[in-house]
Amino acid sequence: MVARYVIKRLGIGAMQLLFLVIAVFFVIRLLPADPVSRFVGLNPSEEAYAQAERNLGLDRPVMTQLGHYLGVLPEEGDGLMQGSLGISWVTGSTVASEIITALPVTIELLVFSFALALLVSVPVGMLAALKPGGPADKGVFVYSLFAGSQPEFWWGLLFVFVFFFQLGWAPAPLGTLSPLSSEPPSMTGFLTIDSLIAGRVDTFFEALHHYMLPVITMAFILSGPIIKMVRENMVRALGSEFVLYARCAGLPRGQIARYALRTAMAPSITLIGILFGFMLGGAVLVESVFSLGGLGQYSIRSVLAFDYPAIQGVILVITAISLLVYLALDLIHAALDPRVAF
Repeated sequence: MVARYVIKRLGIGAMQLLFLVIAVFFVIRLLPADPVSRFVGLNPSEEAYAQAERNLGLDRPVMTQLGHYLGVLPEEGDGLMQGSLGISWVTGSTVASEIITALPVTIELLVFSFALALLVSVPVGMLAALKPGGPADKGVFVYSLFAGSQPEFWWGLLFVFVFFFQLGWAPAPLGTLSPLSSEPPSMTGFLTIDSLIAGRVDTFFEALHHYMLPVITMAFILSGPIIKMVRENMVRALGSEFVLYARCAGLPRGQIARYALRTAMAPSITLIGILFGFMLGGAVLVESVFSLGGLGQYSIRSVLAFDYPAIQGVILVITAISLLVYLALDLIHAALDPRVAF
Protein backbone atom coordinates (compact mmCIF):
# COMPACT_ATOMS: atom_id res chain seq x y z
CA MET A 1 0.00 0.00 0.00
CA VAL A 2 2.81 2.40 0.89
CA ALA A 3 4.74 1.54 -2.27
CA ARG A 4 1.63 2.15 -4.39
CA TYR A 5 1.13 5.53 -2.76
CA VAL A 6 4.77 6.53 -3.31
CA ILE A 7 4.70 5.41 -6.95
CA LYS A 8 1.48 7.33 -7.52
CA ARG A 9 2.91 10.49 -5.99
CA LEU A 10 6.15 10.15 -7.96
CA GLY A 11 4.14 9.78 -11.16
CA ILE A 12 2.09 12.88 -10.40
CA GLY A 13 5.27 14.74 -9.48
CA ALA A 14 6.95 13.73 -12.74
CA MET A 15 3.98 15.06 -14.72
CA GLN A 16 4.06 18.32 -12.77
CA LEU A 17 7.79 18.60 -13.33
CA LEU A 18 7.44 18.04 -17.08
CA PHE A 19 4.68 20.63 -17.34
CA LEU A 20 6.76 23.18 -15.42
CA VAL A 21 9.85 22.52 -17.54
CA ILE A 22 7.92 23.13 -20.75
CA ALA A 23 6.17 26.20 -19.31
CA VAL A 24 9.46 27.76 -18.14
CA PHE A 25 11.09 26.99 -21.49
CA PHE A 26 8.49 29.07 -23.34
CA VAL A 27 8.01 31.79 -20.71
CA ILE A 28 11.66 32.84 -20.57
CA ARG A 29 11.69 33.10 -24.37
CA LEU A 30 8.71 35.44 -24.22
CA LEU A 31 10.54 37.89 -21.98
CA PRO A 32 11.49 41.24 -23.57
CA ALA A 33 15.19 40.39 -23.54
CA ASP A 34 17.71 39.49 -26.22
CA PRO A 35 20.38 37.14 -24.87
CA VAL A 36 22.30 37.29 -28.15
CA SER A 37 22.98 41.01 -27.70
CA ARG A 38 24.70 40.35 -24.41
CA PHE A 39 27.38 38.34 -26.20
CA VAL A 40 27.85 40.50 -29.29
CA GLY A 41 27.35 43.99 -27.87
CA LEU A 42 24.92 46.77 -28.74
CA ASN A 43 25.96 47.45 -32.33
CA PRO A 44 27.05 44.14 -33.87
CA SER A 45 27.25 43.37 -37.53
CA GLU A 46 24.61 41.12 -39.03
CA GLU A 47 27.16 38.37 -39.54
CA ALA A 48 28.35 38.51 -35.92
CA TYR A 49 24.79 38.49 -34.61
CA ALA A 50 23.82 35.53 -36.81
CA GLN A 51 26.95 33.61 -35.75
CA ALA A 52 26.22 34.17 -32.06
CA GLU A 53 22.60 33.16 -32.60
CA ARG A 54 23.75 29.91 -34.23
CA ASN A 55 26.23 29.22 -31.42
CA LEU A 56 23.47 29.60 -28.83
CA GLY A 57 21.07 27.46 -30.84
CA LEU A 58 18.50 30.26 -31.04
CA ASP A 59 18.37 30.28 -34.84
CA ARG A 60 16.32 27.09 -34.94
CA PRO A 61 12.51 26.89 -34.55
CA VAL A 62 11.40 27.02 -30.94
CA MET A 63 9.90 23.54 -31.07
CA THR A 64 13.23 22.19 -32.31
CA GLN A 65 14.94 23.95 -29.40
CA LEU A 66 12.46 22.33 -27.03
CA GLY A 67 13.08 18.90 -28.54
CA HIS A 68 16.83 19.40 -28.15
CA TYR A 69 16.42 20.53 -24.54
CA LEU A 70 14.21 17.56 -23.67
CA GLY A 71 16.49 15.19 -25.57
CA VAL A 72 13.76 13.69 -27.74
CA LEU A 73 15.38 14.53 -31.09
CA PRO A 74 17.40 11.53 -32.24
CA GLU A 75 20.10 13.63 -33.86
CA GLU A 76 20.80 15.63 -30.72
CA GLY A 77 21.01 13.13 -27.86
CA ASP A 78 22.08 15.61 -25.17
CA GLY A 79 19.03 16.71 -23.20
CA LEU A 80 17.04 16.01 -20.07
CA MET A 81 16.27 12.44 -21.09
CA GLN A 82 20.03 11.79 -21.24
CA GLY A 83 20.56 13.42 -17.82
CA SER A 84 22.00 16.68 -19.13
CA LEU A 85 20.87 20.13 -18.03
CA GLY A 86 22.76 21.79 -20.87
CA ILE A 87 25.82 24.01 -21.13
CA SER A 88 25.98 27.44 -19.51
CA TRP A 89 26.16 30.20 -22.12
CA VAL A 90 28.31 32.31 -19.80
CA THR A 91 30.90 29.92 -18.38
CA GLY A 92 30.86 27.12 -20.94
CA SER A 93 30.62 24.56 -18.11
CA THR A 94 27.81 22.10 -17.70
CA VAL A 95 24.88 23.49 -15.74
CA ALA A 96 24.71 20.28 -13.71
CA SER A 97 28.28 20.68 -12.45
CA GLU A 98 27.69 24.31 -11.46
CA ILE A 99 24.47 23.45 -9.63
CA ILE A 100 26.17 20.55 -7.85
CA THR A 101 28.78 23.02 -6.61
CA ALA A 102 26.28 25.64 -5.41
CA LEU A 103 23.40 23.49 -4.15
CA PRO A 104 25.05 21.94 -1.03
CA VAL A 105 25.57 25.38 0.54
CA THR A 106 21.88 26.20 0.21
CA ILE A 107 20.81 22.75 1.47
CA GLU A 108 23.07 23.03 4.53
CA LEU A 109 21.77 26.52 5.26
CA LEU A 110 18.13 25.39 5.03
CA VAL A 111 18.60 22.17 7.03
CA PHE A 112 20.38 23.95 9.88
CA SER A 113 17.85 26.79 9.83
CA PHE A 114 14.80 24.52 9.91
CA ALA A 115 16.36 22.34 12.61
CA LEU A 116 16.96 25.38 14.82
CA ALA A 117 13.53 26.84 14.02
CA LEU A 118 11.75 23.59 14.93
CA LEU A 119 13.86 23.17 18.07
CA VAL A 120 12.64 26.56 19.27
CA SER A 121 9.17 26.74 17.74
CA VAL A 122 7.63 23.46 18.92
CA PRO A 123 8.27 23.94 22.68
CA VAL A 124 7.34 27.63 22.53
CA GLY A 125 4.15 26.88 20.59
CA MET A 126 3.20 24.19 23.12
CA LEU A 127 3.87 26.55 26.02
CA ALA A 128 1.70 29.26 24.49
CA ALA A 129 -1.13 26.78 23.90
CA LEU A 130 -1.30 25.69 27.55
CA LYS A 131 -2.83 29.01 28.61
CA PRO A 132 -4.44 30.84 25.65
CA GLY A 133 -4.46 34.55 26.32
CA GLY A 134 -1.79 34.26 28.99
CA PRO A 135 1.57 36.06 29.12
CA ALA A 136 3.36 33.38 27.08
CA ASP A 137 0.63 33.41 24.43
CA LYS A 138 0.75 37.20 24.14
CA GLY A 139 4.54 37.11 23.95
CA VAL A 140 4.39 34.59 21.10
CA PHE A 141 1.93 36.81 19.23
CA VAL A 142 4.22 39.84 19.58
CA TYR A 143 7.29 37.82 18.60
CA SER A 144 5.61 36.44 15.47
CA LEU A 145 4.66 39.92 14.30
CA PHE A 146 8.11 41.28 15.17
CA ALA A 147 10.01 38.52 13.34
CA GLY A 148 7.94 38.91 10.18
CA SER A 149 7.83 42.70 10.17
CA GLN A 150 11.08 43.07 8.21
CA PRO A 151 12.59 41.12 5.29
CA GLU A 152 15.27 38.55 5.95
CA PHE A 153 18.11 40.57 4.42
CA TRP A 154 17.38 43.44 6.84
CA TRP A 155 17.58 41.10 9.82
CA GLY A 156 20.78 39.64 8.38
CA LEU A 157 22.40 43.05 8.12
CA LEU A 158 21.22 43.91 11.63
CA PHE A 159 22.66 40.69 13.05
CA VAL A 160 25.97 41.33 11.26
CA PHE A 161 26.12 44.82 12.77
CA VAL A 162 25.32 43.59 16.29
CA PHE A 163 27.06 40.21 16.55
CA PHE A 164 30.07 40.87 14.30
CA PHE A 165 30.75 44.59 14.34
CA GLN A 166 29.60 45.48 17.86
CA LEU A 167 30.11 42.30 19.92
CA GLY A 168 32.65 40.38 17.82
CA TRP A 169 30.92 37.04 18.52
CA ALA A 170 30.43 36.08 14.89
CA PRO A 171 32.92 35.91 11.99
CA ALA A 172 32.92 38.34 9.10
CA PRO A 173 30.24 37.59 6.47
CA LEU A 174 32.77 36.36 3.91
CA GLY A 175 31.49 32.90 3.08
CA THR A 176 31.41 29.48 4.70
CA LEU A 177 35.08 29.56 5.72
CA SER A 178 37.71 32.17 6.46
CA PRO A 179 39.57 33.37 3.32
CA LEU A 180 42.78 31.97 4.85
CA SER A 181 41.33 28.49 5.42
CA SER A 182 41.38 25.68 2.87
CA GLU A 183 38.40 23.47 2.16
CA PRO A 184 38.61 19.72 2.78
CA PRO A 185 38.64 17.33 -0.18
CA SER A 186 35.18 17.27 -1.74
CA MET A 187 33.48 13.92 -1.18
CA THR A 188 29.80 14.83 -0.85
CA GLY A 189 29.90 18.55 -1.67
CA PHE A 190 28.62 19.40 1.83
CA LEU A 191 31.32 21.29 3.70
CA THR A 192 30.42 20.08 7.19
CA ILE A 193 30.16 16.44 6.13
CA ASP A 194 33.36 16.56 4.08
CA SER A 195 35.18 18.11 7.05
CA LEU A 196 34.17 15.21 9.29
CA ILE A 197 35.05 12.61 6.64
CA ALA A 198 38.50 14.17 6.23
CA GLY A 199 38.96 14.24 10.00
CA ARG A 200 39.28 18.03 10.05
CA VAL A 201 37.23 18.80 13.14
CA ASP A 202 38.60 22.35 13.28
CA THR A 203 37.24 23.05 9.79
CA PHE A 204 33.88 21.55 10.80
CA PHE A 205 33.50 23.91 13.75
CA GLU A 206 34.78 26.84 11.69
CA ALA A 207 32.08 26.13 9.10
CA LEU A 208 29.43 25.96 11.84
CA HIS A 209 30.75 29.28 13.19
CA HIS A 210 30.38 30.91 9.76
CA TYR A 211 26.91 29.39 9.33
CA MET A 212 25.85 30.78 12.71
CA LEU A 213 24.52 34.19 11.65
CA PRO A 214 22.80 33.15 8.40
CA VAL A 215 21.18 30.21 10.20
CA ILE A 216 19.98 32.44 13.05
CA THR A 217 18.63 34.90 10.48
CA MET A 218 16.67 32.23 8.61
CA ALA A 219 15.46 30.53 11.80
CA PHE A 220 14.34 33.88 13.20
CA ILE A 221 12.12 34.43 10.17
CA LEU A 222 10.87 30.83 10.00
CA SER A 223 10.07 30.40 13.68
CA GLY A 224 7.27 33.00 13.68
CA PRO A 225 4.78 31.19 11.41
CA ILE A 226 5.77 27.75 12.76
CA ILE A 227 5.13 28.84 16.36
CA LYS A 228 1.73 30.24 15.43
CA MET A 229 0.77 27.08 13.56
CA VAL A 230 1.88 24.78 16.40
CA ARG A 231 0.09 26.97 18.94
CA GLU A 232 -3.20 27.00 17.01
CA ASN A 233 -3.12 23.26 16.41
CA MET A 234 -2.20 22.51 20.02
CA VAL A 235 -5.10 24.62 21.31
CA ARG A 236 -7.44 22.73 19.00
CA ALA A 237 -5.99 19.36 20.00
CA LEU A 238 -6.12 20.07 23.74
CA GLY A 239 -9.79 20.94 23.41
CA SER A 240 -10.68 17.85 21.39
CA GLU A 241 -12.78 14.97 22.69
CA PHE A 242 -9.98 12.40 22.77
CA VAL A 243 -7.89 14.63 25.07
CA LEU A 244 -10.88 15.17 27.37
CA TYR A 245 -11.42 11.41 27.46
CA ALA A 246 -7.74 10.82 28.20
CA ARG A 247 -7.93 13.23 31.13
CA CYS A 248 -11.04 11.55 32.45
CA ALA A 249 -9.29 8.19 32.14
CA GLY A 250 -6.51 9.49 34.36
CA LEU A 251 -3.66 9.31 31.88
CA PRO A 252 -0.47 11.16 32.87
CA ARG A 253 -0.18 14.74 31.67
CA GLY A 254 3.01 13.97 29.78
CA GLN A 255 1.35 11.20 27.81
CA ILE A 256 -1.64 13.41 27.02
CA ALA A 257 0.73 16.16 25.86
CA ARG A 258 2.47 13.71 23.51
CA TYR A 259 -0.86 12.63 22.02
CA ALA A 260 -1.90 16.25 21.54
CA LEU A 261 1.47 17.20 20.03
CA ARG A 262 1.27 14.32 17.56
CA THR A 263 -2.14 15.54 16.44
CA ALA A 264 -0.99 19.17 16.33
CA MET A 265 2.16 18.46 14.31
CA ALA A 266 0.34 16.68 11.50
CA PRO A 267 -1.17 19.84 9.90
CA SER A 268 1.95 21.83 10.79
CA ILE A 269 3.96 19.54 8.50
CA THR A 270 2.18 21.09 5.51
CA LEU A 271 3.34 24.57 6.50
CA ILE A 272 6.91 23.34 6.98
CA GLY A 273 6.91 21.85 3.47
CA ILE A 274 5.60 25.09 1.96
CA LEU A 275 8.20 27.12 3.85
CA PHE A 276 11.01 24.79 2.74
CA GLY A 277 10.06 25.08 -0.92
CA PHE A 278 9.70 28.85 -0.59
CA MET A 279 13.02 29.34 1.18
CA LEU A 280 14.85 27.02 -1.23
CA GLY A 281 14.35 29.61 -3.94
CA GLY A 282 14.21 32.63 -1.64
CA ALA A 283 17.45 32.16 0.28
CA VAL A 284 19.25 34.36 -2.23
CA LEU A 285 19.02 37.47 -0.04
CA VAL A 286 20.57 35.78 2.99
CA GLU A 287 23.23 34.16 0.80
CA SER A 288 24.06 37.56 -0.67
CA VAL A 289 24.37 39.24 2.72
CA PHE A 290 26.75 36.57 4.01
CA SER A 291 28.51 35.82 0.67
CA LEU A 292 27.73 32.12 0.87
CA GLY A 293 27.72 31.44 -2.88
CA GLY A 294 24.79 29.05 -2.86
CA LEU A 295 22.11 28.21 -5.39
CA GLY A 296 20.26 31.48 -4.76
CA GLN A 297 23.19 33.63 -5.83
CA TYR A 298 23.83 31.35 -8.80
CA SER A 299 20.23 31.76 -9.96
CA ILE A 300 20.42 35.55 -9.74
CA ARG A 301 23.64 35.61 -11.78
CA SER A 302 22.00 33.39 -14.37
CA VAL A 303 18.94 35.61 -14.65
CA LEU A 304 21.00 38.79 -14.99
CA ALA A 305 23.13 37.14 -17.70
CA PHE A 306 20.09 35.79 -19.64
CA ASP A 307 21.68 32.34 -19.33
CA TYR A 308 18.68 30.26 -20.43
CA PRO A 309 20.16 26.78 -19.75
CA ALA A 310 21.23 27.81 -16.24
CA ILE A 311 17.84 29.39 -15.47
CA GLN A 312 16.01 26.28 -16.68
CA GLY A 313 18.36 24.02 -14.71
CA VAL A 314 17.93 25.95 -11.45
CA ILE A 315 14.13 25.93 -11.71
CA LEU A 316 14.13 22.22 -12.56
CA VAL A 317 16.33 21.33 -9.58
CA ILE A 318 14.40 23.52 -7.12
CA THR A 319 11.10 22.04 -8.29
CA ALA A 320 12.37 18.46 -8.10
CA ILE A 321 13.70 18.95 -4.57
CA SER A 322 10.46 20.61 -3.48
CA LEU A 323 8.38 17.73 -4.85
CA LEU A 324 10.55 15.19 -3.03
CA VAL A 325 10.26 17.19 0.19
CA TYR A 326 6.47 17.31 -0.18
CA LEU A 327 6.41 13.53 -0.72
CA ALA A 328 8.53 12.93 2.38
CA LEU A 329 6.33 15.24 4.46
CA ASP A 330 3.19 13.50 3.18
CA LEU A 331 4.62 10.21 4.44
CA ILE A 332 5.45 11.80 7.81
CA HIS A 333 1.94 13.29 7.92
CA ALA A 334 0.46 9.87 7.26
CA ALA A 335 2.61 8.34 10.03
CA LEU A 336 1.46 11.02 12.50
CA ASP A 337 -2.19 10.81 11.48
CA PRO A 338 -3.09 7.42 9.92
CA ARG A 339 -6.58 8.71 9.08
CA VAL A 340 -5.17 10.56 6.05
CA ALA A 341 -2.98 7.69 4.90
CA PHE A 342 -3.45 6.21 1.50
